[in-house]
Amino acid sequence: MHNQPKKRILVAPLNWGLGHATRCIPLINALIANTFEPVIASDGIALKLLQKEFPDLETIELPSYNIAYSKKAQFFKLKILQNSPKLIKAINAEKKVTKTIVKTHRIDGILSDNRFGVYSKHIPCVFMTHQLKVLSGSTTWLSTKMHQNIIKRFDECWVPDNLGDDSLSGELGQSDGIGIPIKYIGPLSRLKKSEHTIKYDLMVLLSGPEPQRTLLQNLLLKELETYKGSALVVKGVIDGESKVSKSNNITNYNYMTSNALEKALNESNIILSRSGYTTVMDLAKLEKKAFFIPTPGQFEQEYIAKRLDQLGYVPSCNQNDFKIEMLDTVKNYKGLTLTEYSTNYKKLFNLFKGK
Repeated sequence: MHNQPKKRILVAPLNWGLGHATRCIPLINALIANTFEPVIASDGIALKLLQKEFPDLETIELPSYNIAYSKKAQFFKLKILQNSPKLIKAINAEKKVTKTIVKTHRIDGILSDNRFGVYSKHIPCVFMTHQLKVLSGSTTWLSTKMHQNIIKRFDECWVPDNLGDDSLSGELGQSDGIGIPIKYIGPLSRLKKSEHTIKYDLMVLLSGPEPQRTLLQNLLLKELETYKGSALVVKGVIDGESKVSKSNNITNYNYMTSNALEKALNESNIILSRSGYTTVMDLAKLEKKAFFIPTPGQFEQEYIAKRLDQLGYVPSCNQNDFKIEMLDTVKNYKGLTLTEYSTNYKKLFNLFKGK
């Protein structure tokens, strides 16, 4: 029995900021713990991050979607539409590459986090997303239908959230059914809450695609010039080694690995960041108070920020309106928490046991 080779599972997160890659970390660890052999496939900073986290695992570079954000919120949808021929081309390239990878790397199952072209008819395939409903303003019905049509090509859809009142994604993660089994696997975070003495009054967590990441960085660094407390800024730029620099009361890192980030978040009083879903899951796990600035024009982040603000968990505002004094409102909000939920990975991974 023991001589059977481990089943090899291709884990392929989308390279769109770091969120998709970081939320795959607990799943990769769970696969290893359940005697599977993960093979990581992605591109850009998502691939770089996972190579740093799992230096012993095999990694494969996938074709890049190369999607850039617009600088102005009102052009976000237009930019995505302009990019769609490029996107379709990338997805087709991805399908081709996946076909080859499955053969040459002896892949037994696939877990795709929002990579539309990474699936195969010959092995069990899972699509992971927290967006069964894709918000796009007046075209929400269309973007949702298109997304669900893609998800149907997989065998199962895993939603990293709870169903019902404990949901972090709200209506994004709800669906009337899409023709394949949907499993709610609970929020995913690579981080753990621990008791630390507070070292920083404020931690600024930057992430997400360009040019918006840089635009927010420049805005916040300017606002921080008048900040009286101690601040830690993590820029989310993965290049070379993790570097640190200090000026007055502000400590800057280009990026942090999981352990360093976990420690820093636990040592910080307030977190200032985008309202990306992975960040929300992380901060809920760490039971943090936060302030959110959604990426301009990104409906999903705007919806999450508005919902959590209305529910009294986290204040938020538009990027152009932000002033450092607004952080004073955080004390009037509850902050994020999670209902304790433990995923039965053994049962969840049964799909990969054989088809």
